[in-house]
Amino acid sequence: MKFTKTLAAATALALGLGGAAIAQTKAGFIYVGPPTDFGWSYEHDQGRLAVEEAFGDMVETSFVASVPEGADAERVMTQMALGGADIIFSTSFGYMDPTLNVAAKFPNVKFEHATGYKRADNVSTYSARFYEGRHVIGLIAGRMTETNTVGYIASFPIPEVVRGINAAYLAAKSVNPDVQFKVVWVYTWFDPGKEADAANALIEQGADVIMQHTDSPAAMTIAEEKGIFAFGQASDMMQFGPNARLSSIIDNWAPYYIARVQAVMDGTWESMDTWDGIKPGMVGIGEFSDKIPADVQAEAQAAVDAIVAGTLHPFTGPINKQDGSVWLAAGETADDGTLAGMNFYVEGIEGELPN
Repeated sequence: MKFTKTLAAATALALGLGGAAIAQTKAGFIYVGPPTDFGWSYEHDQGRLAVEEAFGDMVETSFVASVPEGADAERVMTQMALGGADIIFSTSFGYMDPTLNVAAKFPNVKFEHATGYKRADNVSTYSARFYEGRHVIGLIAGRMTETNTVGYIASFPIPEVVRGINAAYLAAKSVNPDVQFKVVWVYTWFDPGKEADAANALIEQGADVIMQHTDSPAAMTIAEEKGIFAFGQASDMMQFGPNARLSSIIDNWAPYYIARVQAVMDGTWESMDTWDGIKPGMVGIGEFSDKIPADVQAEAQAAVDAIVAGTLHPFTGPINKQDGSVWLAAGETADDGTLAGMNFYVEGIEGELPN
């Protein structure tokens, strides 16, 4: 419905100008992985395609994929800006400083950086409250594991990933006091080989449920082969593990991208920070597998409903840090500032958090 309304508005604008020539708005996207990863970059590219669908010929989009975080990202964004881009979406945490550097050189270009925290007059930041989704699938994982061991494939030890591990663990622990999390850090967002190796290593450690914060369906494929369970990451991933997949966290960037491109077209774009979750629809929960018992499905759905209603916050005390020190007292909820900079494991997670 949002797409239809936006397209209608764009069409009305074009007709109102009596057929006069309209300058295209150019939107560039830079991805850390390929849009065929069926995960993070895939979903960002789905958002780009939604922009094209919404605005038609009024917008020209382009993308560059598999761009390393660092100097290469700065070079790509510079080329986009020199090529006439009006707005550039840099869609990975490690693009943060390169985005700021390029934005300083092109003050008339608008920049949108995903998952970062540094802004400027022409730089906005946006992310999703993935930890809300990880609470829901953490509940399911805690109920579904028979070995009481859940494996977690982690990318980089940045706050977004640490939040996800903690949220999933706390949820699993709340329904299964005996659950343990085994975490393997792969130091990459997208490397199917490393992700598959990590999944196999976790299975060898007794994990019968796999979670991940990496971008390929490799872990889902391994789970399907080994007869254990897993969850889709960023996209549904059902096709890679029809028997293994229990549910999924689905990233929905399309409404945000359409709104921000529209703001550029309207001349109303302003630098801001956006952090949306399940209620606004930026984080979706995939359909529950029929392998999940009905009472567990109901429990997971109740958690979704409570998050939407604002009666459930995944980080509600009492919660201690890994070293046993008090973090949140009973009934206290974490503030966004602490969550945005989370750099510690909660009590009960084994192993040392890498620097």
